[in-house]
Amino acid sequence: MLRPTKIICVGKNYRAHAAEMGGEVPAYPLLFLKPPSSLIAEGDAIERPSASQHVEYEGEIGVVIGQRLRDASEVEAVAAIAGIVAVNDVTARDLQKTDGQWARAKGFDTFCPVGPMGPVPSSLDDLVVVTRVNGEERQRGRASDMAFAIPMLLAYISRIMTLEPGDLVATGTPAGVGPLVAGDRVEVEIEGVSRVSNPVVDR
Repeated sequence: MLRPTKIICVGKNYRAHAAEMGGEVPAYPLLFLKPPSSLIAEGDAIERPSASQHVEYEGEIGVVIGQRLRDASEVEAVAAIAGIVAVNDVTARDLQKTDGQWARAKGFDTFCPVGPMGPVPSSLDDLVVVTRVNGEERQRGRASDMAFAIPMLLAYISRIMTLEPGDLVATGTPAGVGPLVAGDRVEVEIEGVSRVSNPVVDR
């Protein structure tokens, strides 16, 4: 199980997802944080909190940092990647809309399922993320479709905050997000690299 000092996430990094959320890709990466207390592993339950009536999945390519990064170049950033993980950026969509900022909507306990760490491919652009709910495919996206590529994201983040070994960067979700209800099972897979599957329950 990862023990990151922080989980940095990127919003609206796929144009189709930005459009389905009623917006556009921002001029610069849109960053937000999830607390490490939101982490769960394969098979752990995602708990829908009573405060939200609309919880959604967001399958993402996760990058685990292996070396300290500060003011890094893109080449240095790529060299510092320890591995790739499947991430589900679970979101209380109704709270995201009403709060105006995302800490509560993204930060509940169990809202960050993460799969086992897999190898770093020779081409990060070839990574493919797939999300399934109850065995039915809901999302599919390639890293090459991102508005901001993984090397750029890591270098950009390192100019804002120091990335420590074990930190996790979730690089954004493709189009196709949707609701989760108690009894569902949601799976996020980085094809050939990492996979995480979790049941959904009401808390």
